[in-house]
Amino acid sequence: GGEIDLCGHATLAAAFVILRFYRPGDKQVTFETLSGTLTVTAREDGTLEMEFPAYALRPVPVTDEMERAMGARPREAWMGRDLLCVFDDEDTVRHMQPDLDRVEKLEGLLLQVTAPGKDYTCVSRTFAPKLAVPEDPVCGSGHCHIVPYWADRLGREEILAFQASPRTGVLSCRRAGERVFLAGKAVLFSK
Repeated sequence: GGEIDLCGHATLAAAFVILRFYRPGDKQVTFETLSGTLTVTAREDGTLEMEFPAYALRPVPVTDEMERAMGARPREAWMGRDLLCVFDDEDTVRHMQPDLDRVEKLEGLLLQVTAPGKDYTCVSRTFAPKLAVPEDPVCGSGHCHIVPYWADRLGREEILAFQASPRTGVLSCRRAGERVFLAGKAVLFSK
């Protein structure tokens, strides 16, 4: 549906292929992108850790249109590149069935929804109808919004995040100043 400035899936997949097939002895690869330099490091636990810029967030008013689009009223709303809506209950996020036509009309490129988690620091989902992606299964760039929010809110730099899409995913996250580090696994799908 369009090119974006930061894509975690593409960064993780490219690093996985390069480090596995082209430079198997290396532990790190660096990309020059529309979002600046992105570094991916192979960790001892088998995960790949990606270093991304953290999006600066500014509070925005919660609107009736947000509530109509998501089917629930967020407690807070924030804007970076994407709209980040915060809910009190993870079940609201897990069971959300947004009206994607209405979501497409909201400000921000993507819609990130998040809530505190019971088994994880936070639970989230990502909707991107402006890019012809109804729901992103595990959104790296979305966590460049989500991690700074929760790090500030909870006063801690390490976040264990669960993306509650139908495919799901777990991200080990940490913030270091204006950077966000996301670690996860990749698997070979096709050769």
